[in-house]
Amino acid sequence: MLQANIPEGNDDDTAIIQRAYRNLLKSLPGPLNAEDKHNIRAAFELAAKAHQQQRRKSGEPYILHPIEVARICVEEIGLGPTAVVCALLHDVVEDTDVTLREIHGQFGDRVALIVDGLTKLDSLHDSESPQAENLTKVLRTMLTDVRVVLIKMADRLHNLRTIKSMAQHKQLKIAAETSTIYAPLAHRLGLYKIKSEFQDICLKITHPEEYHDIAEQLAQTRRARELYIEEFKRPIQKALEEQLGIEVKIIGRPKSIYSIWSKIRTKLVAFEDIYDLFAIRIIVDVPLEREKVTCWQAYAIVTDFYKPIPERLKDWITNPKANGYESLHTSVIGPKGLYVEVQIRSARMDDIAEHGFAAHWKYKGVRGVGNNANVFENWLNQVRETLENALSGSAVEFLADFQSNLFSEEVHVFTPKGEMKILPEGATALDFAFSIHSDVGCTCRAVKINHRVERINYKLKNGDQIQVITDRNQRPSEDWMHHVITAKAKNRIRAALKEEKRQLAALGRETLERKLQNQFKAPVEENADMLAKWFGFPNRLEFLSAIALEQVDLSGLKSFRADGSRLVEIEGEKAPQSGDGEPKPAEPLTGAKPLKQAINKADVFINGEPGNYYVFSFATCCNPVQGDPIFAYVGAKEGVKIHRTTCPNAPILLANYEYRVLKAEWGATVKADFVATILVTGIDAGPGVIQQLTDRISNLGINIRSFSITGEGGYFEGRISLVVSNTDQLNQAILALKQFKFVANVSRME
Repeated sequence: MLQANIPEGNDDDTAIIQRAYRNLLKSLPGPLNAEDKHNIRAAFELAAKAHQQQRRKSGEPYILHPIEVARICVEEIGLGPTAVVCALLHDVVEDTDVTLREIHGQFGDRVALIVDGLTKLDSLHDSESPQAENLTKVLRTMLTDVRVVLIKMADRLHNLRTIKSMAQHKQLKIAAETSTIYAPLAHRLGLYKIKSEFQDICLKITHPEEYHDIAEQLAQTRRARELYIEEFKRPIQKALEEQLGIEVKIIGRPKSIYSIWSKIRTKLVAFEDIYDLFAIRIIVDVPLEREKVTCWQAYAIVTDFYKPIPERLKDWITNPKANGYESLHTSVIGPKGLYVEVQIRSARMDDIAEHGFAAHWKYKGVRGVGNNANVFENWLNQVRETLENALSGSAVEFLADFQSNLFSEEVHVFTPKGEMKILPEGATALDFAFSIHSDVGCTCRAVKINHRVERINYKLKNGDQIQVITDRNQRPSEDWMHHVITAKAKNRIRAALKEEKRQLAALGRETLERKLQNQFKAPVEENADMLAKWFGFPNRLEFLSAIALEQVDLSGLKSFRADGSRLVEIEGEKAPQSGDGEPKPAEPLTGAKPLKQAINKADVFINGEPGNYYVFSFATCCNPVQGDPIFAYVGAKEGVKIHRTTCPNAPILLANYEYRVLKAEWGATVKADFVATILVTGIDAGPGVIQQLTDRISNLGINIRSFSITGEGGYFEGRISLVVSNTDQLNQAILALKQFKFVANVSRME
């Protein structure tokens, strides 16, 4: 037994901790060796003692958090004893007096490395984005041991499951981080169950009404779905087992609330009109060498009973996803004419699909050849390249590039020799060139797609064969940044442009040095930064390179006189315009300067203070209406902007720029008008449609600011901007328009 000593304390707490620890031990698979038993017990005792005086926001003992993170690592991700030790210790260095040296001395190199990777960086108060810096650290450590990022996933999952006890603005920040960073990363790691739970919990935080509405409708239709699944299974279960000669497992599961919500928004349909609310999964348990043929045999049997939809067939067995996901997907027309998604896979494939890369370890060495060989190592190599190329850039810049490739689907393309390359959906021929080698990308002159010359920004399609034509005199240009989406390509282009700019700056420096010596006998080093600012450039590099390109009128130097080795501006002289024709920039607004009196704005409180103490305005990207959940964002030049928490830009702002975000709330009484736009779609019922819509809105006493409508083939789509006082009035208009039989959907536009 792994009995452990728990520090003395409240008897109720001790009982709860003991119960949680026993549950963790029960989750551990198979018999443990003596060393693992000793380390788990020692890690628990050290963590329990270190966290003894700490409690979570919910009031429960803090030690319950690392215990639960360890359990998630084992039961839900499939990790082993070493990960349990690290999960138990993941917060001790950051939150207690225990040092990394002590961890190293007691548990060795590997545990110390993982715990260090999980420990947040210190002294990040002045960082542009602490979250970006910390995740970059996790990813760097992951290259040595992938368990770092997997434990981080378990940590975030437990934090989300217990998030109710946190303040609303903290919940929004955590949801933003999760949706922009952790959910895409879970997807890329193949942790599909965890990704779905991340998305569902985030939706519950950011769109609570819509979440509960879909959850309620799923609950109401649960019995009908179960009966339908049984009806679907009945004819194929027996046929599969008889013809394949094996036991076949068939399960049906509803799609996640987030995926249903996303489909409602993107397809502009109601819940009742979504045809694929659930998927049928067929799992065959066969040896590795029979997997592919058995899955295709199962597909043939299913399509004997139900008509397939050819364009929805996806073969991720022959060409697995970059994260190792293997499965055969199709959609068929099932009983009652309903579309049903069918997934066919082996037990091994299902294990990897459920547990992601962790499950690969279980099968390591099983597949030495074929399309799925070394999938995990290939993905790590991509991350390693991204990190290495990002060393010269900021953490936020790196994270933005990394995120852009995490959640995308994939395209499978080929070199002229038939070697397959997997790139994110939307990747261009130029991305492909950089994926071959950085030098190939930088010297790419032209491309041939399927033996035909195409643009370098041609978007790749599955099955394309690409030939890159290079020229050693070719160099990347600024517009190339608009022609690529992959992090590797972007980072390499940035590096090449910076190197070119440095070379130009060296020439510009020589020109400036001659001018200063001739006119003032003054050195460049002591005056370059001041002159760059005076001429309207953000830094010395931009200023000097602009001189080399003859974009700076150096006659402006006559506005200075020499004071020793330094130049001093002559009073009354003004800076000329900078080389790009823009005037010298004014001092940016901080957004924190109080005004002497209110400026007839809506009654908003920012950080608990009346909004008229700030230079603020409402963001036009989301147009907040009184009653919307909101937050304030301090911009670099435009003061404070008030955004809706559901703004399309909110996840990025909340996740990457937390230090600029302020709490914002509506006042008790708001006397102001707001503009909100709604999208109305439906069946074109003739010339009277516009009048019926406008009359219904006018009868509610709501003014229409603008109305545009398009119609074709019996379908119409209208955009109506309304002047409303609050969200209640807006929702009243939406409900009123939904009453028309010819209206299919009404939604507020983001």
